[in-house]
Amino acid sequence: MFRFAEPKYFYLLLVIPLMVGIYLYSIHRQKKQIAIFGRTDTVMGLLPNLSFTRAWVKFIILLVACVFVVLSLARPQVGSKLTEVKRKGIEIIIALDVSNSMLAEDIQPNRLERAKQSIAQLVDKLTNDRIGLIVFSGDAYVQLPVTSDFASAKMFLSSISPEMVSKQGTAIGRAIDLASNSFTPQGNTSKALIIISDGENHEDDPVESAKLAAEKGIVIYTIGIGSPSGAPIPIGANQNYLKDENGNIVVSRLDEETLSKIAIEGNGKYIRASNSQFGLLPLFENLSKMSKTEIKEKIYSEYSEQFQYFLAFALALLLIDSLILERKNPKLSRFKLVDTKNGGRQ
Repeated sequence: MFRFAEPKYFYLLLVIPLMVGIYLYSIHRQKKQIAIFGRTDTVMGLLPNLSFTRAWVKFIILLVACVFVVLSLARPQVGSKLTEVKRKGIEIIIALDVSNSMLAEDIQPNRLERAKQSIAQLVDKLTNDRIGLIVFSGDAYVQLPVTSDFASAKMFLSSISPEMVSKQGTAIGRAIDLASNSFTPQGNTSKALIIISDGENHEDDPVESAKLAAEKGIVIYTIGIGSPSGAPIPIGANQNYLKDENGNIVVSRLDEETLSKIAIEGNGKYIRASNSQFGLLPLFENLSKMSKTEIKEKIYSEYSEQFQYFLAFALALLLIDSLILERKNPKLSRFKLVDTKNGGRQ
């Protein structure tokens, strides 16, 4: 397994575009200053040792060296020893609605972003449990299999958007069926499914799916996000709203009845989200009361540092950069490496 122990240093890469901008500006100014003295090709002929190509090569080498320095600071590591660990916890799968209706802004900043923020806060509270992510709209897909790698869970969570599922709609039943088959097959492990949706199901029978999941010992909690009065669905960046075939603005409303029925059939609880309290953190108390079972898992307990290879490569590049002169070497000009008769320049 490969990982970076200090990924925070990747923020230093934001300096790279700034360096490129400053360098391009300096080249632009240098060329303008040359143009003051006459035509650029004529002036360049009077400066046979000047080479913009060499300057570009040196700058690119410097940029690559900087990237590898940052990579070394992030401490790349390779897992070197697998160890089986035993933990007592439960398995949790979160099924998140990513249909276009989740872009409605009756929950700020919008339904989907608020849900992602709350899920991230829940992940921070987990310790010995395992978590998985499912996204659904007109169809359902596993975004992250059940794992105890909470850092990966937050990384996958940040990339979730409505574009992930091309088929629009709200197929809650398919999400429940997929979740039922995504838990580990250990029969004694406590399993909880949390569904976050506005509840506007148009594709299947989620209540029946919840009943079948409950027969497998899966407890289903539902969180309704949105308002019963509803809100329009923004599209694009020009504050336009989704319209039906008659040109009327589509209003997405929270369907609490469906979500409540799913929770009842799943032996769980329905919670309505609001701007002040989303509902996942209070739900954590219910999850904490579920019986903990022993979960065996193999993890990497030891890692070998690999930063020295990245640092060595960066130092080698800096050495090469120092050996390349910005001006042409007069001692090499007699070898005619480039055909100057045809306008070539060394």
